[in-house]
Amino acid sequence: MRTTVGIIGAGPAGLLLARLLHHAGIDSVVLESRDRAYVEHRQRAGILEQGTVDVLRAAGAGERMDREGLRHDGIELRFDRKRHRVDFPALTGGRSVTVYAQTEVCKDLIALQLKEGGPLLFEAEALAVEDADTDRPRVRFRHQGVEDVLDCDYVVGCDGFWGVARDAIPAELTRVFERSYPYAWLGILADVAPSHDELVYARHDRGFALLSMRSPSVSRLYLQVEEGADADSWSDDAVWDELERRFETEDGWTLDRGPITQKSVTPMRSYVHEPMRHGRLFLAGDAAHIVPPTGAKGLNLAVGDVVTFARALTHKKETGSDELLDGYSATCLRRVWQAERFSYDMTSLLHSAPGAAPFEGRLQLARLERIASSRAAETDLAEAYTGFPLDEQGDRRG
Repeated sequence: MRTTVGIIGAGPAGLLLARLLHHAGIDSVVLESRDRAYVEHRQRAGILEQGTVDVLRAAGAGERMDREGLRHDGIELRFDRKRHRVDFPALTGGRSVTVYAQTEVCKDLIALQLKEGGPLLFEAEALAVEDADTDRPRVRFRHQGVEDVLDCDYVVGCDGFWGVARDAIPAELTRVFERSYPYAWLGILADVAPSHDELVYARHDRGFALLSMRSPSVSRLYLQVEEGADADSWSDDAVWDELERRFETEDGWTLDRGPITQKSVTPMRSYVHEPMRHGRLFLAGDAAHIVPPTGAKGLNLAVGDVVTFARALTHKKETGSDELLDGYSATCLRRVWQAERFSYDMTSLLHSAPGAAPFEGRLQLARLERIASSRAAETDLAEAYTGFPLDEQGDRRG
């Protein structure tokens, strides 16, 4: 089997890349180790930056998102029993975010790929990327119990942290930067309408809490818990009781309860692999970088990566120049490190580290008061949260 671009992984990054390449008249093959049902139902991120929304619309994948997604023009910060709303459009020149689950993005892109795009092979496990530093890289994979080879001009690894693509970059050429956090998130899905119409980020002495949603009738909420916590050790009543404590306000706001349908614990870590390119192998998304979920950047960073690659390869096709492909890693990493910075700032702002001195807690409150009282500080948060433009100027600005 031969193609121009071999894409490993049919998450939102790989699927969107295939769509962007299709629009540019560049053929591709997508290999996905899981079956279609798994890809369409795995729970992941649900906040789409303005730039991500714009790209999906331009790619022809925005119809259902525009119909069913929930546009949010702000978030609420809670601390010291007080509430402060950050107004995104007023601070960013009209930008916003959209709540639309990754599962739904994948469903939309899969349907388009199967209808209009190139081959999308489910249950096709990538085994190795070979000859990445030549002009004929290839992917060995197993499909329906048979090993095969996908010969490519380029390979893009969208196969996550545990995938094989990153392993094809020699260790002596790489640098890894990482940080693990001494706490985790206990996340729940509940069949109850969200108790607020926008996301609520709460800083509390007992730990962080987040009120989010999947739809007008399904709530998604998170609690900071100890690292390695067992979700099953928390009863439903204990979860709701703790959420109520951390969301408490001086104006008597109440949290509506409902049946909890899912519980899971998410570890917190930051990770960056440099470079994001080796020869004709390009890394995208979690294969190259991971952020703690506090800043809602993971999915959106992956979109930025594949947009950058698609533009670079289209430039190569139109001009014959490798300039943008050669600059892929540096271009992406500028954006990645700004997202890592923002995600770290949000995490350290809102979470209570085990053993932290009271001094640290007072600093958090001072930082939150600064955001609530300074338009400049508030604007910095709003611009980062809604995402910088997915263009060359935006990349230079971070």
